[in-house]
Amino acid sequence: MAEWTSGYVVDVEYTHGFYREQSPTHLAYLCLMQGLQPPGLGGELLTYCELGCGQGLTTNLLAAANPQIQFYATDFNPSHIAGARSLAQSAKLRNVHFADNSFVEFLDRKDLPEFDFITLHGIYSWISPENRQAIVEFICRKLKPGGIVYISYNTMPGWSSLMPLRRLLLEHAASLGARSRAAAISSSLDFAKRLGGLGAKYFAQHPNVMARVEDLTTKDKKYIAHEYFNDNSDPFYFMDVAQELAEAKLTWVGPANALETADELHLTPEQTQLLAEIENVEFRQTVRDHIVNQHFRRDIFVKGPVRLSKAAALEQSLDLRFALTVTSANVPTKVEGVRSAVSINPELHAALVSSFEHGPRSLREALGDPGLSKLTPGELLRGIHYLVGHGSCHPCLPKEGAAERQIQVERFNMAIAEQARHEGKLNYFASSATGSGIHAERIAQLIWLAERNGEKNVCRSVWNTLSKAGHRMVKDGQTLVTEDENLAEIGHSVSRFEEQTKPIWRNLGIPVGAAAMVASKEQRLRSA
Repeated sequence: MAEWTSGYVVDVEYTHGFYREQSPTHLAYLCLMQGLQPPGLGGELLTYCELGCGQGLTTNLLAAANPQIQFYATDFNPSHIAGARSLAQSAKLRNVHFADNSFVEFLDRKDLPEFDFITLHGIYSWISPENRQAIVEFICRKLKPGGIVYISYNTMPGWSSLMPLRRLLLEHAASLGARSRAAAISSSLDFAKRLGGLGAKYFAQHPNVMARVEDLTTKDKKYIAHEYFNDNSDPFYFMDVAQELAEAKLTWVGPANALETADELHLTPEQTQLLAEIENVEFRQTVRDHIVNQHFRRDIFVKGPVRLSKAAALEQSLDLRFALTVTSANVPTKVEGVRSAVSINPELHAALVSSFEHGPRSLREALGDPGLSKLTPGELLRGIHYLVGHGSCHPCLPKEGAAERQIQVERFNMAIAEQARHEGKLNYFASSATGSGIHAERIAQLIWLAERNGEKNVCRSVWNTLSKAGHRMVKDGQTLVTEDENLAEIGHSVSRFEEQTKPIWRNLGIPVGAAAMVASKEQRLRSA
């Protein structure tokens, strides 16, 4: 009988990450931008599946922010699923279902519905061909016509110079015998640095490799273990992935990163012309990957595209709501790509900030503002598209259903913040406005929790929580020792929270302070 791990790293837990590209609103928005009719923008009842969900944070967060969607997820590591179920239980989520099935076992289940969305992040390059085939078969059987697939994977030719490094690290770790995974990783990186320093021609002829080694020394060992130390680690050409997924009747929609659709950021006019001359989509994208030396792709596919006319797509786009996810001072004045940067017109930038800094609004509403009224809908949409790609703006769900979403989001964020009392592994809150998540560092969660609980001295409350857990604040890379030092630094964090974080969270449907207390009271009354 084959070992259940199938060569995948299980002795080191995966990181607790959230990936906004997997959110239904984000995927639906990008489909609409490609002229396709998507599910998920109208707040309708849907089903969603994540394959290889890891710690389950993405699935749990999306379930909290989208109570109108039933979520299913599997990961064959039972430790991951135990933690995911525990978080779901703490947040009282009733629309999420976790399983510790392998892909083959999940494929054979008879109790699963068909899905509007199937997503897999950081899975396809790290599993065996047999498991990839099981995934393709699962998509073929379980994705609804018109359904969306999000998939990410390491890509050629960007990984061509890095594969020898991976083998070097893997074999050096194996030669060490029985050591902890973390110790083996550190030793292997030190060995690679030493080898490069001795003038090995591989490193000399591929300077990006040593830069990658240096970068890896700053990364979480959990990430390195899962990225470099699995038995399977295969970068793919886009056309090979597209051909495999074609077996499940999938058609490529576009990249899941909005900025990658902006050719002016990545290509010269001559390169754009060359690509335009290539009729085959799969080959065209593969050639594009050679031009930009792509090393990682995030792609969207659809099963049976329903194409909209330009007029119909634009009309639907105007009804989309958007919200800023950063303060107005952090909205970029330019966006950068592989080859160049594009500056956002200062007047357009100021008008966009003014229109969207106070909460979700539709493009149709924004076009009525004095600063934007002279723009065409296409020009406004282009500016918004840049900001979505940058991550400073996010498409939103409709106003309808906001009250129900906010109750569930409040419970989820409370569960996250309660864990922050003891450790800072879960660094994201759910947003009832976007149906997605936003980064929330531990100190911000503790401040939010103290205000929510009506603490009169927030700094003291946060300090008591940290000191009880044996933790201290860090300033300029140095751990602060005394109580006064820690209280002073917490005070600075509270000021930043009040000035920068609180307005953004409030706009994203995350009750803060007195509003959070009211929301909590209403939640208890509804539950009674």
